[in-house]
Amino acid sequence: MHRRTKIVATLGPASESPDTLRKMIDAGLDVARLNFSHGSADEHRVRAAAVREASDASGRVVGLMGDLQGPKIRIRRFQHGSVELKDGAGFFLDSELGFADGDEQGVSVALETLHEDLKVDDVLLLNDGMITLKVDRIDGTRIHTSVVNGGILSDHKGINKKGGGLSAPALTDIDRENIVLAAELQMDFLAVSFVRSGEDVAEARRLFEAAGGTGRIVAKIERAEAVENIESIIDAADIIMVARGDLGVEMGYAVLTGIQKRLIKKTRKKSKIVITATQMMESMIHNPIPTRAEVSDVANAVMDGTDAVMLSGETAVGKYPIRAIREMAAVCVGAEEFPLPEGMTRHRIGDYFERIDEAIAMAVMYTANHLDVEAIIALTESGSTALWMSRIRSDIPIYAFTPHLETSRRVTIYRGVFPVYFDVKTTNSRALYQDVFDTMLQNKLVKVGDRVIFTKGDLDGVTGGTNAMKIVEVTARS
Repeated sequence: MHRRTKIVATLGPASESPDTLRKMIDAGLDVARLNFSHGSADEHRVRAAAVREASDASGRVVGLMGDLQGPKIRIRRFQHGSVELKDGAGFFLDSELGFADGDEQGVSVALETLHEDLKVDDVLLLNDGMITLKVDRIDGTRIHTSVVNGGILSDHKGINKKGGGLSAPALTDIDRENIVLAAELQMDFLAVSFVRSGEDVAEARRLFEAAGGTGRIVAKIERAEAVENIESIIDAADIIMVARGDLGVEMGYAVLTGIQKRLIKKTRKKSKIVITATQMMESMIHNPIPTRAEVSDVANAVMDGTDAVMLSGETAVGKYPIRAIREMAAVCVGAEEFPLPEGMTRHRIGDYFERIDEAIAMAVMYTANHLDVEAIIALTESGSTALWMSRIRSDIPIYAFTPHLETSRRVTIYRGVFPVYFDVKTTNSRALYQDVFDTMLQNKLVKVGDRVIFTKGDLDGVTGGTNAMKIVEVTARS
């Protein structure tokens, strides 16, 4: 319960059995990710149901995230599955070439307007940057290039333009279908791939809500344009994911760590959630322990203040899905022993607050960091008070007491916040406090005599109604 950084893990063939899922939850899984780039709608339905069942069986609340495929720009197929491109050789890309007619001379591409987005001397990066092509000339839809860095190129590998600038829309027809599926499955989080601006996020939200979805929107930052438009994207989204795969290819790996730190800082400053993702413990797909570099990578993100770290292939197809979560959890705990960057505890210290509940949240955290307090208890309808409190550096656990399962699942991704089911049965303050203490003592979250900070509102069931904080001592029922 006292690991503050949350863990998102991707489900796949290695992690979809009920027994494995249960053990992953026991190891520290907080949010299960369904990658809509792989699998059918029925497979996603089965996995979503399995997560909910495993969560219920374990007694731990687990969030569910659906991740849209997005307009991943790919080459099509070769006649023999792959070719070897040699340095200095010519190679073309052409959307009008036959789907499976690729050879050593060239290959078809899935984006019909690719030739319109390019000019001579542009650099294209294929297969996550492993192969580099320089544009020599463009004849209609055919893009003639020279191979700068060659290698084996196989079917369906991705294409990026160095520096960004490819015009594919953020949402494809398949994404629109999967948004409806995400709403049907009551996803707690919907991740939108390859967003370019706040409007891409807003469009996904409109479609999700129109389909009946109530989850939070995650904007995946993996395009150069997204970094340029980050302010509007953070404003439009609920959660930002620093998706370092395609982002590193487009922006260059040398500047990626600096960009990651800047995005985490900007997102937290705006009281939004941030996830750090991609290749965090990639070697554990095949190996039982992470590399020292991977340990440092995860720890660095934690010390920067990320709310969550994410596993992809490690848990979807890897040999050690349970151990990968356990190892990541251990690294998070170790990194949390060290302070966040200078100034994090002064979050919004000079701001003027328009909302009472937001001001209460800030006052609680200031008090908690300057007083001997064991826990913070927030009676919350929507989770907003807990979110605002979680933006401020503290080692003190924040317990979000709520009667709403939807809210419980939502806060699974908030750093330092832990959901507790609690249904208010009285309006008498003294009786209410004792009911809360009974729940805390039963779950061994506090001891009799511990000092805690309590936040609540006057009106039950009113979102945004938190208007009071109180410092109280835990007592046993007489």
